Amino acid sequence: MLSLLDQIGIQFLSSGRSYRPVSSDPTIEAKMLKSQNIPALVSLGRHDCGFCGYDWIVEQNADVVELLDLKFDPVRLIAAVPEEMQDLLTTPEVAQGKTLVVASEYRRLATEFIAGKNLNAIFVRAFGATEALPPEDADMIIDNTASGTTLRHNRLVIIDELMRSTTRFICNREALKNPVKRKKLEEMAMLMESSLRARQKVLLEMNVAADDLERLVQDLPCMRAPTISKLYNSDGYAIKVAVPTEEVAALIPRLVSLGARDVLEYRVDKIVLRQ
Repeated sequence: MLSLLDQIGIQFLSSGRSYRPVSSDPTIEAKMLKSQNIPALVSLGRHDCGFCGYDWIVEQNADVVELLDLKFDPVRLIAAVPEEMQDLLTTPEVAQGKTLVVASEYRRLATEFIAGKNLNAIFVRAFGATEALPPEDADMIIDNTASGTTLRHNRLVIIDELMRSTTRFICNREALKNPVKRKKLEEMAMLMESSLRARQKVLLEMNVAADDLERLVQDLPCMRAPTISKLYNSDGYAIKVAVPTEEVAALIPRLVSLGARDVLEYRVDKIVLRQ
């Protein structure tokens, strides 16, 4: 997150254990908070904006405005049980008539899940390391997972998926009614989006002889159309194009085989698309 903010020109200087890093932008005051606290505090107007997981926005039913999905930290919110209970939702008899204990940090989402599945269960609030509770202290957990590795290490099986979550840039509704704040928030969102888009692209420049131009251009992946200019005192052309980063390794040898010469690759910092 800090690297993204740095990329849009907002740097933070932190000292020691301070939760209040100093911003290079004099119009911004920042405070470091846990993701779980941010939706409610932004909703209440204690802060104009913040970054948090979508799962906590939903869990708290927070009345905030989502400005941008950063797609950072993708996780799934899942229900998991010990391996021997993996048929719980399809074969309720595996619970053997007992009242299930469902543990989670997500009180609202967990209780809604219990009601929605008509489970004979009680909710127990967990405070971290939720996956360590079964089987002795819980029969089921509602937790987030990125890869599922920790669940497998604890012999837990996913039996349902409640939702998917990524990091969001959110703001307070009242802040958007302030013209100065609205302009700042929208500019930050636009710059962050352009920086994230640029991370998926690189800029290629190359020269090509006139005879090879059409054949090479037809094979170019690009956002709209490549930039092509005539080389000085030559019958060749210079081509500039933004291409997906993951395609570069295979693309450059192919372009060379089609006649590209003097190929240069550049990192792109921002790509701003006109709306």
